[in-house]
Amino acid sequence: MTEVRILSIIPPMTQLNTPYPSTAYLTGFLRSRGFNAEQADLSIALALKLLSVQGLQAIYGPVSALPRKQHSETTRFFVRHFESYQATISSAIRFLQGRDPSLAHRIASRHFLPEGPRFASLENEGDALDWAFGALGLQDRAKHIATLYLNDLADVIREAIDPRFEFVRYAESLAASQPTFDHLQSALDAPHNLVDASLHALTLDALSTHQPTLVLITAPFPGNVYGAFRIAQTIKQTHPSVVTVLGGGYCNTELRALNEPRVFNYFDFVTLDAGERPLLALIEHLQNQRPIEKLVRTYTRNHAYIDFKEPDIAFSESGTPTYAGLPLEDYLSLLDMLNPMHRLWSDGRWNKLTVAHGCYWKKCSFCDVNLDYISRYDLARTDVLIDRIESLIQETGQSGFHFVDEAAPPKALKSLANALLHRKLDISWWGNIRFEKSFDAGLCQLLADSGCIAVTGGLEVAS
Repeated sequence: MTEVRILSIIPPMTQLNTPYPSTAYLTGFLRSRGFNAEQADLSIALALKLLSVQGLQAIYGPVSALPRKQHSETTRFFVRHFESYQATISSAIRFLQGRDPSLAHRIASRHFLPEGPRFASLENEGDALDWAFGALGLQDRAKHIATLYLNDLADVIREAIDPRFEFVRYAESLAASQPTFDHLQSALDAPHNLVDASLHALTLDALSTHQPTLVLITAPFPGNVYGAFRIAQTIKQTHPSVVTVLGGGYCNTELRALNEPRVFNYFDFVTLDAGERPLLALIEHLQNQRPIEKLVRTYTRNHAYIDFKEPDIAFSESGTPTYAGLPLEDYLSLLDMLNPMHRLWSDGRWNKLTVAHGCYWKKCSFCDVNLDYISRYDLARTDVLIDRIESLIQETGQSGFHFVDEAAPPKALKSLANALLHRKLDISWWGNIRFEKSFDAGLCQLLADSGCIAVTGGLEVAS
């Protein structure tokens, strides 16, 4: 392989409000090294394909064909109100994408969207909407109502077409703590249902658009694994010469002792931990510039696990993430829960960045501190982080940031906050911290002044 054309893919299902950051990191890094690198989010693409006029028409067929005794309250409501769903789905999606905010008035009236079983919670809670949103919280009220509307449709898909379907944890049970590959293999051997067929078509479209020779598929969670393997299955069936690579958080935690040969019917390579160095080594191998025995943290079918020792790429040299090629205007801002902290995970388009690689603490007993993304602490200079923030604002037009560290270091956050204030750079940001005494009132005020809107944190013990 001489010319390497790289496509990084986010498989279903991850959060629908913002791209999962792994492909943005890898694409930015690979481009900084001069490679032809593109990315595609088949998670949001699949959701939008199903949640469309044509998608609902395709769902209606198998739902209406169910024997009467197999219908649930959810599917009966869908069939009875199908014309209303078809008439409103495009408007609801457009509203949740932020393209038509004036529609909030009609949605909040509760006379526009059909209200299936998911809306029972509103009736049980009495004045829950008034309590949460008051008289003037029109946009949020409408967003919550539209989210319940989509959840009703997800229930229809799950009950009539694919019992594993979820908007986030899709087919999670096939990969979470499974002792063998058998359950996942059985699912992959089964004929396509509507969801599978839709993902198959989207994969073919991505291959046609980008013409890759190397496809990188990230599986950060168990709920991405089935989708990742279905995508790889399509690639191997239709474009067998394309090299497929699996990586991501699921591999780093669950596949460290991989000894299942059937995995390699779908993936040529599986990489562990930070992907930059393993991918550089792999690309050199594919270009006949490196023997296979010198791959880094990589599983192959015939050579088992190979880990030629080379230094990892410094965090400051890993490049700026890029969202180029991702449909940033298509993501859906959902409001599932009325808790103001929880909404940050599903509402709004957040640029994702890391303050530091790894964890500065590394002492929590519940955490596997030997994993690379915990153990290898590597902090970039504050000016490098600020440059990355400015670059992403310029690229995306968005000033919201989610720092995705396991625990953002207090010292680095203080330096970041001072730099943001010094440069007069107005952003809104949030992230994860470890509760400790250094977060005193003065530091918290400084972080708030610099744009911090929230933090999440965990307690190891309650003593």
